[in-house]
Amino acid sequence: MIVKIACIQMEPLVGQVQHNIDRSLELIRIAAKKGAQLVVLPELCNSGYVFDSVDEARKLAEIIPGGQACRAWSKIAAEYNLHIVAGINELAGDKLYNSSVILGPEGHIGTYRKVHLWNTENKFFTPGNLGFPVFDTPIGRLGSIICYDGWFPEGYMTCSRQGVDIVCIPTNWIPINGQREGREAMANILVMGAAHTNSVFVACANRVGTERGTTFIGQSLIVSYTGWPIGGPASADQEEIIYADADLSDSRRLGRWNEFNHNPYKDRRPDQYEAVVNQAGIRAQGLNL
Repeated sequence: MIVKIACIQMEPLVGQVQHNIDRSLELIRIAAKKGAQLVVLPELCNSGYVFDSVDEARKLAEIIPGGQACRAWSKIAAEYNLHIVAGINELAGDKLYNSSVILGPEGHIGTYRKVHLWNTENKFFTPGNLGFPVFDTPIGRLGSIICYDGWFPEGYMTCSRQGVDIVCIPTNWIPINGQREGREAMANILVMGAAHTNSVFVACANRVGTERGTTFIGQSLIVSYTGWPIGGPASADQEEIIYADADLSDSRRLGRWNEFNHNPYKDRRPDQYEAVVNQAGIRAQGLNL
């Protein structure tokens, strides 16, 4: 099965929900007319990212799936027979979550809530409590993580153990300390490594622009299960859409590297990893590994 993926790199404006929804719909429509079947949007693309206060974050949030952005995205998904994964500021009861919503032509499929919050996100959001779900869809098994989650191998691995085909990453990447000019984004290096070691496709939609003093670095990317890019990276500072055709049958059929090795995920030896930790008494020494 070949799935055409589109990652939309856009510039949401903090506090301007209607503008952000309208702009996302413009770009989704362009991607759909070029044959996209799966569209990925950036993190918190309904609300913007750099909030002044909890009150502001709450006013810009919405419930899933009945909120303004979800309804608009569901409508265009039905119109073009699309699947959409979008970063969203979610209101659930009295809590806010940095979430991604998975939508299809029939409506809401599932929700992921960001597990690893970054920096001041901890002032506004509650850490995710849904684990790392994977959803069966007509275009394959879809999972999601968000931005800083990508620095932790467990998210990819948990999705892989559930047979995920594509890990979709709404993200708001920023510069990383120590990065030399001209080097690719650290996030892209991590994504490529994770795709390679877990034998999964990964689709990353980052944002661009500067918001209340925070600059975002673009460079959205689509990576094959081999670890090599098949779409992007996009530019560092322009709105654009990147595309790639993902042959899901390849990742399922071609997962064996040679006579003795499948791939790093399948060749893992968890019994030995735990044995070393237990024998060394690392946990008992209070290192909290």
